[in-house]
Amino acid sequence: MMTARLCLLMTLGLGLASPKAEDDLDRDLIAHWPLAGDFRDHSGNGLDATAEGDVDPGALGRDGEAGHAAGFDGQGGKLVVPARPALDLAGADLTLSAWVFTEGNVDSPIGDLISRYDPDGRRGLILGIKTNAGVTFSQANQRHLQFGIDDDRESDWIDVGTPGGERSILPFALASHEGSLYAGTCEPGEGDAGRVYRYAGGTDWIDCGAPDGSNSVTSLAVFEGKLYAGTGRYRVAGSSLPESPNETPGGRVFRYEGGTTWADCGQLPGVIAVSGLAAFRGKLYAGSLYAPAGFFRYEGGTTWTALETPKGKRVEAIAPFDGHLYATSYDQGHVFRYDGHDWTDLGPLGDPELNTQTYSLAVYRGALHVGTWRSGRVYRLGEQGEWIDAGRLGEELEVMGMLVHNGRLMAGSLPLAQVYRYEGGRRWRLLTQLDDTPDVVYRRAWTMAEHGGRLFASALPSGRVVAYRAGAMASWDQAFPAGWHHVAAVRSGGTLRLFVDGTEVASESVEGAETFDLATEAPLRLGSGPNAPFRGRLAEVRLHGRALSAEEIQRLASP
Repeated sequence: MMTARLCLLMTLGLGLASPKAEDDLDRDLIAHWPLAGDFRDHSGNGLDATAEGDVDPGALGRDGEAGHAAGFDGQGGKLVVPARPALDLAGADLTLSAWVFTEGNVDSPIGDLISRYDPDGRRGLILGIKTNAGVTFSQANQRHLQFGIDDDRESDWIDVGTPGGERSILPFALASHEGSLYAGTCEPGEGDAGRVYRYAGGTDWIDCGAPDGSNSVTSLAVFEGKLYAGTGRYRVAGSSLPESPNETPGGRVFRYEGGTTWADCGQLPGVIAVSGLAAFRGKLYAGSLYAPAGFFRYEGGTTWTALETPKGKRVEAIAPFDGHLYATSYDQGHVFRYDGHDWTDLGPLGDPELNTQTYSLAVYRGALHVGTWRSGRVYRLGEQGEWIDAGRLGEELEVMGMLVHNGRLMAGSLPLAQVYRYEGGRRWRLLTQLDDTPDVVYRRAWTMAEHGGRLFASALPSGRVVAYRAGAMASWDQAFPAGWHHVAAVRSGGTLRLFVDGTEVASESVEGAETFDLATEAPLRLGSGPNAPFRGRLAEVRLHGRALSAEEIQRLASP
């Protein structure tokens, strides 16, 4: 029985919290999976999960004790909760939260944490930690926390300017780093050089300097918290344009130090143009765009170690996935897999007489996808190592940059610089044409990156960058830290918010998003979604049918 003194103190608001305050976090709680030795729902709503594939119920928790978390190995193991009426949030506010453990130096993308998404209807929600590597030559995103919702909605394609202005024919590389979007350009004119620019909003780009005197910055990647750029003398005639009079060789890698300052990280031996850049197992790797073939590992300072190439073939786009580093090649229409020591030839994609080059890499629904020349087709790597035809992009000849944006696999093309969306099976839908420059042989939708909840894509020869949004997405455009961290994703009307360790790190308001109906027959998945399978550990996963306050999220994030 409540005493008179307690009643008086509560009436006066003197220091004692009401019993109701202690239960606030149980209000509108739809599901609670502690993942402490089992996969049961402890909310009382009976939304128990079952394991598909290898999920470890005895993983180490935040306290270092076994059985206090669920472990996911990035090989496709997941927890599945069947569709139930309690999960049909439709247009309601909601909060997803979890304690998440990730390693620092990994050999695979971190992947999706929680999803309930229907790829056919393009409806649902996705919370994950995203890496986009092998987007042509760049690692466009590195460990970015993203929360997206969709109800089959999309924006117009918006011109966001031409970094480099009339001097530039191509934003060769795009990458998001520490809250900013960067573009590396090809500026082939006499007296010009490839430069890096930072997006300033609207159609404005800020000049961050030219790393060297070559005509292109060919690739960008984030490594150990810094932005790195590869340079090259791009043979513009390869795109059926007048050759560049600038014969200064590139083949160097630089580290961005701010302003217009670049630190020289060394010359790749015998290389005039850098192709792919990517981080793998705590090291930075690079390839050679032109012959002779080369594959290199950064050792610090200005030192690079030359490594064996796959059968003497050039290494072009490179991306970590499934514990290996994958590479495309222009010398043969094959894909190669590197285990840190040796290469494995994964064979030709389709007709080897037709597909003589492989161009881009993307991970979609847990499988590696590869773009080709000259069939203009995408191929998926099957579970038995076979290549499965995922269809042709219209009548196009080459598949350029590819990535998954808010659940949708997107791909650019040549010769019309078109962008397509994958519809399943062998079907692709044309969304737009980025470049309509007259009297040229080739137009390219060259590369892509995600930034600020949008997709950005570049075009040759106009030099344009355009932006597009699928559904609504909030993105923390910083490298997600290793170790244990608390994550919360909130939908409140048309605004999405992300919190890490109780602090709001990203917010995005999208007109009309408050009307998105997220109801779907798809199950809810832990450790899986439309991107890569999760590699790490999860504990204390909660789903609330309301938008938790910042104070409530701080309570959940308390050690």
